Amino acid sequence: MTDALRPMARQRLYEQVLDRLRQYVAEGGLRAGDRLPPERDLAQRLGVSRASVKQAIVVLEVQGLVEARHGGGTYLVRDSLDVEPVERMVERRRRLPDVLEAREALETKLAELAAERRTDDDLAALGSALTHMAEEIEAGGAGVEGDRRFHAAVTAAAHSALLAEFMRSIAEQIAESRTESLRQPGRPHRSLAQHQAILDAIADGRPRQAAAAMRRHVRTVAKVRLLDWDPEEDR
Repeated sequence: MTDALRPMARQRLYEQVLDRLRQYVAEGGLRAGDRLPPERDLAQRLGVSRASVKQAIVVLEVQGLVEARHGGGTYLVRDSLDVEPVERMVERRRRLPDVLEAREALETKLAELAAERRTDDDLAALGSALTHMAEEIEAGGAGVEGDRRFHAAVTAAAHSALLAEFMRSIAEQIAESRTESLRQPGRPHRSLAQHQAILDAIADGRPRQAAAAMRRHVRTVAKVRLLDWDPEEDR
């Protein structure tokens, strides 16, 4: 049976605030580094509660579009507010815990096996991935491609065809969790350091330490603002 006539979701008030903020930034020609009006002023001008404005700002923060400085206001990170639809965020928030759980189970074992089975070529690939990620971060990026290469190199170094197939089957979800993690403030540098610890353990042939380092890393990946956000708070 079709679900085309299922009940329509009622738009949350903060979603309307998001639409107005996007329009305000576009029409005002604001750019990265510019400051948004204080929450109190926005609430008064829009005729809504400060709670609704605050929830809209949280959504923008979760998406990496603004930076809220404690006691110092909210600043644009990009030249526009191209906001991802809230319902898409809600869906990603729903499935992210399962993805992270699977990543911890699979990648911890992969790191352990990599420490036992890695070849010189595997170590070279891991080192190259780290270098690429460091260069991306140095250039102002988040290191997404370098991160992808590193985890792919760990998988390859494990020399387990079945585990590699499992990883390929959830590649899209892993990519989503990667992007979510690396948009957190300070996360690219922290992930790079954790990658180095994983590589060191693999290179030294220490399976237990490699598994532990990978577990710590994936648990860091799991610490994202999206999972702390309550999409229904404004209702």
